[in-house]
Formats: sequence, structure tokens, C-alpha cells
Amino acid sequence: MTASEELTKLAARAKEAEDRVAAAQSKAKGDLERDVASARASAQAQAEHLGQTAHKHRDKISDWWDDVQEKWNEHIARVRGGIDSKKAEHDAERAEKQAQRAEDDAVFAVAYAYAAIDEAEYAVLEASLARVNVDELKAGAAT
Repeated sequence: MTASEELTKLAARAKEAEDRVAAAQSKAKGDLERDVASARASAQAQAEHLGQTAHKHRDKISDWWDDVQEKWNEHIARVRGGIDSKKAEHDAERAEKQAQRAEDDAVFAVAYAYAAIDEAEYAVLEASLARVNVDELKAGAAT
């Protein structure tokens, strides 16, 4: 799959996430809990797949992507650990603070994803430019 096709796939996934979140506003708690568990499992599977892909293609991608992947996995583990430990608290005031923090974290996660999409766009365009440069060099060498 080309980088451009991957970017198109990313846009479709973002729209799917937007639709699921919008639908969540009217769901019962049990249904929402199942959606959360499903989203968590999906995110975990995607993170594992990304790690495997980075490892498999280590010789083809820039070294710093491996570092980004490692730091991302560490971040996810810390966030998930915090969420799991906070689920045990039932005090209404604490629950309100946790809900606010979860909402703030969600807003930041979306902002982070937005920046990642901008970076992905740059990378796809940079790859396209690199390919054009190769084609020009080959054409110049052929003449």
C-alpha cells in the first residue's frame, strides 16, 4: 500500500472514531463499557502491530521511529496503569476529578493525533518529492 493510500485509510479511521464517539453520547453504561473495552483491545492490537512492523522494517525506516515506538508503548502503559488504578475509587468528588482529567486527556490525545496527522502528511509529501527527485535523476542519467 502506498503512503498516500495509508493516509486515505487514516482519514477513514478518524471518521469511524468520530462516529463511534458521537454515538457513545446516547449509550447506556453497559454498552459504553463494552465499547471502551473494545476500543482498548483495538488500540492495544494496533500498538502491538505497529511495534512488530517497526521491528520487522528496522533496516528500512529511520532509527528514530524505533525510539518513538518505544516511548509510545511506555506512555500507553503508564496511562493504562493510571486508569486501572483510578477505577477503584468511588468517591463522587474524586470521580468528578477523574472524569475531568479523562476528558482533558482525551482532548490532548486528539490534539496529539492531529499533530501526528500533520506529520504523516509531511512525510507522505516528502516521500513523493524524494520519488520525483529519483525520477529526474534517472531521466537525466539516461540522456
